[in-house]
Amino acid sequence: MKKFSELKAPTLSFEIFPPKGTGKLDSIFSTVDALVSLDPDLISVTYGAGGTSRENTVEIASKIQNLHSLPATAHLTCVGSTKEDMKCILTNLRDKGIRNILALRGDLADDGTLTDFYYASDLIKFIKSEFDFTIFAACYPEKHIEAPSMEEDLLNLKRKVDCGVDALISQLFFDNNFFYDFRDNARKIGIKIPIIAGIMPITSASQINRMANLCGASIPTKVQRIIAAYSHNGMAMREAGLAYATNQIVDLLANGVDGIHLYTMNQPTLAKTISESIRGILYSLRGKRE
Repeated sequence: MKKFSELKAPTLSFEIFPPKGTGKLDSIFSTVDALVSLDPDLISVTYGAGGTSRENTVEIASKIQNLHSLPATAHLTCVGSTKEDMKCILTNLRDKGIRNILALRGDLADDGTLTDFYYASDLIKFIKSEFDFTIFAACYPEKHIEAPSMEEDLLNLKRKVDCGVDALISQLFFDNNFFYDFRDNARKIGIKIPIIAGIMPITSASQINRMANLCGASIPTKVQRIIAAYSHNGMAMREAGLAYATNQIVDLLANGVDGIHLYTMNQPTLAKTISESIRGILYSLRGKRE
């Protein structure tokens, strides 16, 4: 199985989230099977707030990696964990055959309690000192909501990358110009690793407003017009959202993006529609970049 660094750019990856608690995983495994059939380069599995879906994350990522022979990335948050806790988790991931980690700080507890890890960079340094994983990290084209400025956010990102990050995956955005400006500025300060663009199709007005608020993404006028025109009809909203996301991706690929990371929301038909629309473009670009 190829390492991420051996994959041809631009890459195509999907993101799924496990069910909360200890519920049955049949439905998510059906989703995995459908997504695998689309031949992505990688599938990432998110991590519940406070580690609530930790075991499910490991089990799902393990199946992707071992049963389907497809690179899986397990999300891992560090807030509230000790080094001993983290060593046990990482050992389990390694023993399950998982080789890729998306290292995250995670949401702070209400009481602000921190233990051995204050930032994602602390987790990255720990992983690099103890294990041999490919490490992904998050980045924010419109800055992290806690950052005082874009400049400060970029400097913090550079520090995180210097701790041993192999590739970055961006938070969602709806205006490609934000991504291009962010990428240019990241390159200027010496961030040379791949920067993968995270895209979330608009399928409902409430969903997109909620996600934009969580990650600090702005909703441009043209997206607001789409929502105003089609949000009254679920099918129309879905079609318009898929078309918008596809156009975003086509433009990103034409402008040399290192990869596309699709937030699938566990909807394989959504991923299928988009991936089939861009498959020829991906193959063409991969041939040119060889």
